[in-house]
Amino acid sequence: MKRFILFAGLVAAMLPARAQDNTKGYYKDVFMDSGIMLTSYRELPVTEMLGLSLEMFVSTKHSYTEKYKFTPTDTLRQRELIAGSPIDENGILLYPDGAPRFRMIYMNGGRAGSHGKSLEEGGRQAIRDYIRAGGSYLGSCAGAFVASAGSRNAEGKISNTKTYLGIWPGNTMGTKLEKSYTAVDIVKDGPLTRYFDFDDRMHIDSVRHNGGCFAFMETAPEGTEILATYSTKGRELERDIDGLPVVWAHKASPEAGRVVMCGSHPEMARIHPDNLGLMAAMVRYALAGNGTPQLKAVLTPGEPREMKARTSQHDPAHTRIGDRQYHHFAIDVPAGVKTLTISLEGVLDADDFDLHLYASRKGFAYAGEATWCNIGTNVDKQLEITAPKPGRYYISVYCATTVTATEGKFGVEYGGRTDVLNGVPYTIRADFE
Repeated sequence: MKRFILFAGLVAAMLPARAQDNTKGYYKDVFMDSGIMLTSYRELPVTEMLGLSLEMFVSTKHSYTEKYKFTPTDTLRQRELIAGSPIDENGILLYPDGAPRFRMIYMNGGRAGSHGKSLEEGGRQAIRDYIRAGGSYLGSCAGAFVASAGSRNAEGKISNTKTYLGIWPGNTMGTKLEKSYTAVDIVKDGPLTRYFDFDDRMHIDSVRHNGGCFAFMETAPEGTEILATYSTKGRELERDIDGLPVVWAHKASPEAGRVVMCGSHPEMARIHPDNLGLMAAMVRYALAGNGTPQLKAVLTPGEPREMKARTSQHDPAHTRIGDRQYHHFAIDVPAGVKTLTISLEGVLDADDFDLHLYASRKGFAYAGEATWCNIGTNVDKQLEITAPKPGRYYISVYCATTVTATEGKFGVEYGGRTDVLNGVPYTIRADFE
């Protein structure tokens, strides 16, 4: 009961927001990387608090004091999930057309360089592509290190690391503080205060820290935001980190996702309201930074548009649709049109998937918001709009078919309609009468 009351109080402290924009058109909310050389967590308490869906990859548990017990299966499974495989060419993070399949990646702490290396170039590039396409990222400790371009050592030498992601093209520096706690100051009037009501408690007195980092601002790219700083005044530490950035963020473009990095470990907080609030604010700010949805095309009346390409053909404007994904189109209707007919047709041997068809004049046509819809089973659909007013109409195709997900040894395991992972081909057409 105490835990329920705490969660209810924290949810009440949420500010209305903007943090819930761009929530549709994803398979699920959060993918957690608990992979090779990272802490093998299978849960993320903040997702329960925020009501977010979660999947993860979990490798064989490692220890800092014992011999590593990873097997070739760990490497193969991680490679297949992140970089792709014959049954999922695009990998678990991406839709067939390269759009983000999850709203956010969360990367755990552990050993940054070793995990980055274990991802291999295919996995690292998949994560870069995911961010560039609009998916967001949150990393703690090792997850913050590996998001950067590299690190700065005590002598001032900058080392760019090929096995890091470089999704924040600045440099980090280690704190030299292990198995400890630090206080954290939330930046007053900063972005985090818009996503959680800290009730003027801008000083968090105890956040777990174990070999983390801070942002070295001299190499930070333009647009880097400092969200919170270390507060260690009066402590005798090997490296003075008082006032340095412990949480920072960057969003490269409106189309890209937001990257949020944290040098400490608030992620496992359950009953410490300020730690859980800090984690909630970081997650919500990352999610609010998802890239803006894009039109696939403005349809030409009478011309069918084939959406049949596979990932490997590198033609996202004509690529198949993935599970729980929307493809957005538009059609410009002139004056004098009696009927606008929108047709959706399947492809032989791939027509037993469930695609939904929506249309709206107000903006992208989502379920529950569209004016016209056809959500019957299978692919073939048609909408007829009589006496349409002149102007732009938005059309969306939604794939309701998805996989079944169960938890296994390595985290999520997919079954059921796994053929949807490589996408559903279809043809869409708009006609005037």
